[in-house]
Amino acid sequence: MSQPDDLLTLLEKAEKDESGLPPVHAWKPERHADIDMRIARDGTWYYEGSPIERERMVALFSTILLREGEDYFLITPVEKLRIQVDDAPFVAGEVQQVDNKLVFTTNVGSHVIAGAGHPIRVDTDPATGEPSPYITVRKNLHALIGRSAFYQLVDWAEEVDGRLVVESGGEGFVLGALE
Repeated sequence: MSQPDDLLTLLEKAEKDESGLPPVHAWKPERHADIDMRIARDGTWYYEGSPIERERMVALFSTILLREGEDYFLITPVEKLRIQVDDAPFVAGEVQQVDNKLVFTTNVGSHVIAGAGHPIRVDTDPATGEPSPYITVRKNLHALIGRSAFYQLVDWAEEVDGRLVVESGGEGFVLGALE
C-alpha cells in the first residue's frame, strides 16, 4: 500500500532535520554564565519567569541547546549559558507510521525517526508505577513522548515475551511489561 505524498514528505523532512543544526559540540566559548531560562515539563520555555511566546525564537534556541552531564546550555561560538530543564527539553506530541518507521513531531517543529540512533525508552516511577516515555532527539537530548502519542504507540505495539514492543525501522522498543 502506498503512503500519501504528505507522509512521504514528512519522512524525508525527518531524515534531513539534523543536518541543518549548528555544530554546538565543536564550539568552545570562553564566556560562561547562568541565565534565568527554564524549560518546563510540558515543553514551555520561560525567560525570567515569563513564557516565551514567539515560537520561532524557541525553535531557534532549541538548535543551540547542548547537554553536558545533567546540565543544559544554550551555546554559541562566544558564550555558553546554563539553563534549567524540568524533565526533557522537548515534547514529542505527535507520532505517525510512515514506511514501517515511527516519525515523531516535537513541540519545536522538528521531526525524529525512531531507530538505533533515536531510541525510545520508558522510565517507570517506582513509587507510582507511572511511565515516562522518551525518544532521543539528538546527542544526549531527549523528548518526553506526550500521552496521546504514547497511547498510539501502545495501540501499535505487539506482545513479545510478556512485553509490549513497538517497531520502527527494524528496531524493537519495549514500552512496558504486560501483567
